Amino acid sequence: MLRRLVAITIAGCALLPALGGAPAVAAPARSVALPSSGCANDLPQPARPSAPSAPDIRIPIPYLKLQPVPRYGPLQNNKRIPSEQPLKDFCKDPCPDITDPPPPPNAVGTGSGNIPIPKLSFVPRPFLTVPVPVPGGTPPPFQARPPRAAPGSTPGSLTPKLGNPRVGASNYVAQVTGRGSTGRTDKRFQLNGTDLGIMWQSKPGQVAIAFGDSFGKGFRPPGANGGDWRSNVLGFSDDTKLSDGLKIRTMVQDSRCHAAELLASRKINNAEQTVIPTSGFALGNRQYMSYMSINTFTLPGQWITNYGGLAYSDDGGSTWVKDQYARWDNIFGGNANFQVSAMVPQGDWVYLFGTPNGRLGATALARVPKTQILNKTAYQYWVRGNWIPTRNGDQATPIFGGPNGELSVRYDEKSKLWQATYLDVLRSAIVLRQSRSPQGLWSEPSNLVSSIRYPQLYGGFMHPWSTDKDLYITTTTYTSYNVDLMHIRTN
Repeated sequence: MLRRLVAITIAGCALLPALGGAPAVAAPARSVALPSSGCANDLPQPARPSAPSAPDIRIPIPYLKLQPVPRYGPLQNNKRIPSEQPLKDFCKDPCPDITDPPPPPNAVGTGSGNIPIPKLSFVPRPFLTVPVPVPGGTPPPFQARPPRAAPGSTPGSLTPKLGNPRVGASNYVAQVTGRGSTGRTDKRFQLNGTDLGIMWQSKPGQVAIAFGDSFGKGFRPPGANGGDWRSNVLGFSDDTKLSDGLKIRTMVQDSRCHAAELLASRKINNAEQTVIPTSGFALGNRQYMSYMSINTFTLPGQWITNYGGLAYSDDGGSTWVKDQYARWDNIFGGNANFQVSAMVPQGDWVYLFGTPNGRLGATALARVPKTQILNKTAYQYWVRGNWIPTRNGDQATPIFGGPNGELSVRYDEKSKLWQATYLDVLRSAIVLRQSRSPQGLWSEPSNLVSSIRYPQLYGGFMHPWSTDKDLYITTTTYTSYNVDLMHIRTN
């Protein structure tokens, strides 16, 4: 678990007994470690006395679940309220009636020594969910198909291969989400557990931060669990002093102290379990987000997608539209390219870096004019040294080999350097590559953060205000299932 603790000193109040008429002496001051929020009320609270409760023993009863799946998935709930700014007293809980747990029942001593009788219950639990297609659902609003483009083929060129990035020590900065985080997301947005933290500059002076599967009440680490499941949420930060943490100022909200889900998902295993952001960028007044529709999670750290797609927002990231045509299908749960994508605008183009589903594939590349982002037929794919239009991008040749997990790519304007970070499960680390062009040649990887030091580590998404020498990345450990900020000196 990654955590940063800030030491403060609180004067002790215990008094030593007076001996021989000597005056009472205050106990020595003790050091208390505060969480990233700097708030003492975010420290773990001592257990409060309560009435003894009977053990709840639940016995799972496995069964085969036949799940009806309507033709059309759920429509996005676009109810929104104005984003709530932090309170002047940042450590004060803004919605204690919503986020604070109720007090336990008063402990009543009977003196009888009675032992509560365990409660035994049988809980049906599917060992396999079989989706059954059925008619129904509400069709999404009509979208006109873009006119077919004919981009043709263009010869490409490679830039010389750079040396491996020189990497200094990785330093933990602060916790970004969850209890005790710099943004106090559990108390302000009912964001108790989440992952990823994908960042892009949404407008001058503001960074958008997209998170994956998110949970509120009932969240208990490790792992993704709890109530109030939202497949994705979005926050905003104007924090320029990253050396002491990344503070989320606001989030897209649908009710008081509650972060809204942006892109709806069916939440049905083996049909569409969830919809997770993979990258984002802004052009003019429009925000774009790449995402993946996940059919099911398989082995640890692996999943099967239905498709990778694009969504856009014209109101600053508050509400989003899934484009019906800008998507890369993964037929029959195969190994199609561009399921997990990272998109970067540069010059006249937007570059699409993508891998197959899971964390084991290599990275391929495509490009599209900035004016044609939602027209899939306008994309050209990097194929053996040429930019070539193909139907789904499966002919694209890798620009660097795998295993690549959850890719993040940025272009550093000042140094004219491309940087790519991702999880390499064979090296047990989040790594960094660099190049002078998006198609490469790319350098060999250098380790940034080790999953041996931080078990069950993943992520590694670069902050857009990083430089070629100061890299700030968000990471997640599955054990804590929350997002943290790391700093690494490079080159």
